[in-house]
Amino acid sequence: MSHSQTFWKLLKKKPLVLPGVFNPLVGMQAKQVGFKALYLSGGALSASLGHPDIGLVTLSELASHARAIVSATSLPLLVDADTGFGEIVNVHRTVKVLEKAGAAGLHIEDQVLPKRCGHLEGKELISTKAMCEKIRAACAARKNKDFFIMSRTDARAVEGLKGAVNRAKAYLKAGADGIFPEGLTSIQEFTQFAKAFPKTPLLANMTEFGKTPFIDANQFAKMGYAMVIFPVTALRLAMKSIETGFKMIKNKGTQKDLISKMQTRSELYKMLDYEAYVKLDRKVTYK
Repeated sequence: MSHSQTFWKLLKKKPLVLPGVFNPLVGMQAKQVGFKALYLSGGALSASLGHPDIGLVTLSELASHARAIVSATSLPLLVDADTGFGEIVNVHRTVKVLEKAGAAGLHIEDQVLPKRCGHLEGKELISTKAMCEKIRAACAARKNKDFFIMSRTDARAVEGLKGAVNRAKAYLKAGADGIFPEGLTSIQEFTQFAKAFPKTPLLANMTEFGKTPFIDANQFAKMGYAMVIFPVTALRLAMKSIETGFKMIKNKGTQKDLISKMQTRSELYKMLDYEAYVKLDRKVTYK
């Protein structure tokens, strides 16, 4: 069974919780905890490379990270492809590249370039027609019909909730497998949007410090959302922990008071299956 087929199967068991992983090691940690599928956030990847979330990451960089995460975890990976890296022909190539990299699916959004983080002000949208053409190009590019193609709409902040619903309906007609309504601001809005798409796989973004209030995954599922992403949670947790540790080293010259908060050497080696490499070395090395 392909990763895309597995992803579709997992969608039937609402909610499918997708933790945001920005490198292979974080993906391995998510797998060890018990997650069955993963999400690669454009915002988290951009930040990890030292860039703001305005479309600066290249397709090659995105595909390289996606390939590495899938290789390390063997789990289905949903990839944030931002605006598809350009116009129709670029979107067509983006799908081919990310499908070949091993992703289970992707989503593209209806913002103009340079794009903005979905929870910031000042977003601008391309026309509904232009976005539908991108979706049609994406669907035409995939080799595996199960490769999941989702359309993200940022219309709530520009055209209101009704505008987001209208755009989503058009995107589904163009061939999108699912819809990601970005930047909804209340339980009422999430509920209202979901009622318009009772048979469509919907994705909810439970990011921090944004426009969306804290809603747990099971509550999203009851509203009708098949997927819930936590796109930047791991990055934010890691960065705050690193900040704490570096400050202690800077101020005290030691990290010993933080040992209890660290992953141990043995825990890391177990996650990396270090012993398997040791056994292989022993097996093939001449005595």
